[in-house]
Parts: sequence; C-alpha cells; structure tokens
Amino acid sequence: MTESQYFTNTSKNVFCLVNLPEVVKGALFSRYSRSPKSLRAILSEEFLGNPDFSSRIDEKKAEEFYDRVLLGYGDDSVAELGGAHLAIEGISNIATKFIEDSRIGISFLEKSTRYVRFDDKINGNYQYLREPDIMSSRHADWYVETCELLFGTYSALMDPVMKFIEERNPRGEESERAYKSAIRAKACDALRGLLPASVTTNLGMYGNGRAFEYLITKMASSNLAEVRSLSAEMSEELSKVIPSFVKRAGSEHGKELQRYLAESRKSMEALSVMGKTDAMTVELIDNSGEDKAIAAMIYPFSNVPFSALLENVRKMPPAQKAKIAYEYMGKRANRRHKPGRALENVHYTFDILANYAAFRDIHRHRMLTQERQSLSTNHGYDTPKELFDAGLAEKFIECMIVAKDAFGRMKGMEKQAQYIVLMAYRMRWYMTLNLREIYFLSELRSSMQGHPDYRKIAQSIYAIAKEKSPILGAYMKFVDMNDYSLERLEAEKKADKKIQERNSSSVR
Repeated sequence: MTESQYFTNTSKNVFCLVNLPEVVKGALFSRYSRSPKSLRAILSEEFLGNPDFSSRIDEKKAEEFYDRVLLGYGDDSVAELGGAHLAIEGISNIATKFIEDSRIGISFLEKSTRYVRFDDKINGNYQYLREPDIMSSRHADWYVETCELLFGTYSALMDPVMKFIEERNPRGEESERAYKSAIRAKACDALRGLLPASVTTNLGMYGNGRAFEYLITKMASSNLAEVRSLSAEMSEELSKVIPSFVKRAGSEHGKELQRYLAESRKSMEALSVMGKTDAMTVELIDNSGEDKAIAAMIYPFSNVPFSALLENVRKMPPAQKAKIAYEYMGKRANRRHKPGRALENVHYTFDILANYAAFRDIHRHRMLTQERQSLSTNHGYDTPKELFDAGLAEKFIECMIVAKDAFGRMKGMEKQAQYIVLMAYRMRWYMTLNLREIYFLSELRSSMQGHPDYRKIAQSIYAIAKEKSPILGAYMKFVDMNDYSLERLEAEKKADKKIQERNSSSVR
C-alpha cells in the first residue's frame, strides 16, 4: 500500500486514518503522545520500518505495545483509542438494560417496541427468552405457558386495535404510507405494555476498548445467567477484533473486580426495604439554586475569582439576574440551540414511578445519573386509554393478572422473576441531572411524536424545574404540553417530504 491508502490525505494537518486494524490505530495514537514525530512518520518508521509505506503493517508490534503500556503500566486511557462495532441478537430486555447502563464510551441502537411488531414467530416460536435458570427449575412449564398467553394476546389484539385507531383517525391528505405507519406506531404504543421483559430484541453498539472491558467485567459479576453468558460471548468476539483492549477483563485484576461487584450487590440486597406505591409520580427530591449558574455565565468573560462573582450575584436584584440569563440564552430559536454549560451548576434529583416501557425510553439519556429498582408487580400497572375506548381493556387486564400471579409464584427466584414482568407494570427509579440536561430531555421527550407516557414525565420535569428555577427555566420554550391522538403522523409527513425530495434529485 501507499501512504494515500492509510490516510484521507497526505499533506494537510487534518486527516483521518483508513484501512488500518483497530489495534494499530490505537497504538499509533498512544505513541503520538510520547513522540515528537508526526503520525504519518510514526506509521512509516515504527510500524512499517520504511519511508515508502511498502511493507506490511506490523499488528504484533501494536499488540506488544499495548501489553507493555496497558497491562504493564496500567495506563487505562490508551484503551480508549480503539473500538469495535458489536451486534447482539435474541437478547432479552432485562439484558439490554443491564448493558445500556453503560453510559460513557459506548453508543447503542436497539430494535424499537414502538415501531416494530413483536407478534411474528421465529422458527415457530414467539420472541421471548427461555431464561436458563427458569427453564431448569420447576417453574419452566408455566413460564412458557404464561409467555405464550401474553404474546398470543398481543398478537390477537393488534389488528382490532389498528382498526379502532383508523376509525377514530380517518386518513386525511397525507400519503397512505405515512398514515399506515402512524397507525401501526399508535397500535404498537398501545400494546407494548403486554410484552414481558423476556421479549427478545436486537442490539447494536459501538464502543471503545476501555468501556467494553469494564462492561464485560461487570456483566460477568451479574446474578443472571443470561447476562453472565453474554459477557463470555462478547469477550470472545471482541478478542477477535480488539484483543489487546479487552484482555484485562479476564485477568486476575478483572476477576478481582467481578468479586467486588458481586459481593457488594449481595450485601446491599440483604439491607433492602420493600414497600408499595400505586400512583404514577414524578417527585422532586432535591435541587440547588440559580445564583451559581448565573455566576458561571459571567465567569468566562471575567478575570475575577468565582467566589467573588457568586457573592456579587447574590446581591443582585432579580431583574438584573434575569437580564444576564436573557443575554446568555434568550435568543434560542429552536430546541437544537442548546444553552451553555453554566446551567450544569443547577442540579435536580427526581424520584419517578412509571411503567417499565416509559423507563426504557428515558433510560436512553446518558448525561445524568440514573439508578433503578428491580422489576416487580408491586406498584400496579397502566392501561392505555385506547384499549378502554375500544372495549379491549378486559383482555389486557387479564394478562396483567396472569403475570402478577406468575411473578408471585417464583419465591426464591425474584431476580429471574423479572423476566415475566410486563412493560405496563410500574417501576421506580431516580434521576439526578443538571438544568442543561433538563432543557434537552424535556424539549426532546415532550415532542409530538413521543409516547404519551414518557411525554408526561418530560412535561412534569419541565414544570417542576421551571417553578424552582424561574429565571433560568424561562427559556425552555420548546416543551410541548399538548396531547395528540396520532403522535407519529406529523413525523411521517416529514418523512414523505424527504422521500419526495430524494426521488426528485435522483431523477435529475
């Protein structure tokens, strides 16, 4: 190969690496920090051994570099310099949430329960996990019977629900494609509460080596057989593409960490406190004031200590504080105009009780702290209004009762019993987030195409934050507080427009 086959250009100061193994790219950047040479020179002289780029890349040398630096000196940051794309198929929603708890260093995409029907059978079987511990227990037969009933009901209700939604929302000027897509999404929204946490899905992810290493280690310490098994499978596959980045997960250092995580969890479970709450709530537990954020707005444009600015802000009249806030973010024209980092100085903690399906959507936000309690049937469930209106709620409620009975039978297997909990059942979690993230979350998750359940959470968070921080909250101008009958329709119309524009350009 020539130099041009390894770089997107051979002369500019800004360029990308191409056609190189992950381990080589990572080693190159690692050497970068300890060498006066350019990256191109490091590749040619240290990994090829010649200036004309005519030799083969020495991957072994790159791996030896990692063994020396990462394993020998514990310089964890070099493990962030290489990454991999990983796909996992046929994974339960219990396992996906465990994996997606990793909020830094890995990006995820998961098959949606809002836009994809889950009533198709694969090899004659509905799409739910035959959880290993349950299937080897005395509960195996009725676990399968319960899941079959749940999926059978989901499948049987899909067409009647779609028909009812069509009757309530006749097609207008939109295309048939947009209309049918919106109807299907609304029906999936109404029925996803019937899906148990055992429902299987596909998960794609891209992450760096350091993040994958910790994730594999954490998964290996899980008390769920599925998660432990996935840890071993992920380690095996990642070792084929980024072996130097993940090998510590199976080292004595990694096993030590696994024992620590497992023992800590077991000790805390012994201290658990159980209770019951029925109503869906978004409760503010704690929040900090506005003055610190206003001082932070001024700080980059000043040359005095933060403490002096904060003292000065505390003496300001409200009108002056409001003026500063306006100049900082008052000209926002849409939700993509993000406010600055000064708002990260105001924090809120919310305790939330909502159904598991809504949690799964909110869980996708990373720039905050979230911790959840185990799935159970203790907090009741939510029945979609559409099912009552369509006269189909009875079958839905019957499934809730069956799942609650199944959950209650699994004494001594409470962790495994989570697989039978339906997405309509409520769970509790807390979130600690700053006001800047509240801007992002409340404006995005309240938008028209969002599911009604998580829209309510976003709207509640917005209302509380605006009340507690009236000066800084005044510019959350793009929170949608309306209700809609066919949430996805406008988004599908926009998709139609893009399709037409693309087709027009291709004809030209």
